[in-house]
Amino acid sequence: MKKIFLTLTIVLTGLTFFTSCDSTDTDNVSFVTNYPVFELIGEETVVVDAGGTFEDPGVIVTENGVEIPYTSSVKGLFQGGSSLDTNVSDIYTITYSATNQDGFSGTTTRTVIVSTNDDLSLGLAGLYTSTVTRNGVLTGQYTDMEYVLIWENPDGTYEISDGIGGYYDIGRGYGVGYAATGAVITVNDFATNNFSYSAFEVGGFGGACIMSALTPNAANSTISFSTEWDAGYIFDVVLTQVQL
Repeated sequence: MKKIFLTLTIVLTGLTFFTSCDSTDTDNVSFVTNYPVFELIGEETVVVDAGGTFEDPGVIVTENGVEIPYTSSVKGLFQGGSSLDTNVSDIYTITYSATNQDGFSGTTTRTVIVSTNDDLSLGLAGLYTSTVTRNGVLTGQYTDMEYVLIWENPDGTYEISDGIGGYYDIGRGYGVGYAATGAVITVNDFATNNFSYSAFEVGGFGGACIMSALTPNAANSTISFSTEWDAGYIFDVVLTQVQL
């Protein structure tokens, strides 16, 4: 369970306000406000098989020990949904919000990952950890990063949440605004690893990227590929499918 405790003490001292008629002296005035305290019910990260069910267990929010109401909202990070659809693979963020009696607000979040894992001898979709070598250099920070998602589009193409394996988004911790989204993979002949790739950019930085040499390995539950970025970097990525 995740709890957030915040208490704010506000002190106004030495301030005098004047009007043409009278004055109000606020010397030594202070008050204490108790921020909303969130207790997340259930897990902070939940993985749901595509087509399955998810019932949000919610949170308990208290102010100075007394339960108060909250609201929630949903955002799909890569496919843009504003509601959690277990038929649409994505990484969803549920944000819970509450406001205390003094008008101060607080939030906490839960991550819900909706994914389906293909047999890698037949398809590419799945939830993966990622290990990335950039220009031949690998450090522990970029090993087994969580998570990269591949989903199948209605037209039979595949799309990946980060075409450089999460190097800046996850490894550097810059956030989803720096994910290299928009990489679409077209299957020409799966048996011979014959794929075509759309160009895409690194979010937050820009610059054109192109993937190559994508190779699924069903025996090892991995997908490997390279991406060349015109900023002067080559990313060699190994994705390892997470067992759902």
